Amino acid sequence: MLDISNAELALMQVIWQRSPCSAAEIVQQLQQQKEWHEKTVKTLLNRLVNKGALTYETQGRAYMYSPLIAKKDYQQQASGNFVQKLFAGRIAPLVASFAHKHELSPTDLAELKQLVARLEQEKYEDES
Repeated sequence: MLDISNAELALMQVIWQRSPCSAAEIVQQLQQQKEWHEKTVKTLLNRLVNKGALTYETQGRAYMYSPLIAKKDYQQQASGNFVQKLFAGRIAPLVASFAHKHELSPTDLAELKQLVARLEQEKYEDES
């Protein structure tokens, strides 16, 4: 399991959008959102390389960073860990907690219904 902090995730978001990119490009992008120092960004980049989330190649004097994990794969891993930790691995209580707080829009409900219908159809086809 890849454990990425919120600060590291901010870097990963930039890298997933712009890969490959240099530390300077990442600093520039992040400074539009937060006041991050270049040294902080480079420290986080080194941590992500050491964790196996990033790789880099040298281009002249610059390091060009690329992800070793796809955004979708990380999202699946992180959401699975979240559901496991807070809801004992069950999705229904998660959805119920959002529904009780009225955070599900009609669009969300329609998409969930379509998802459930598709999953039921796939399961039926697999059993046939």
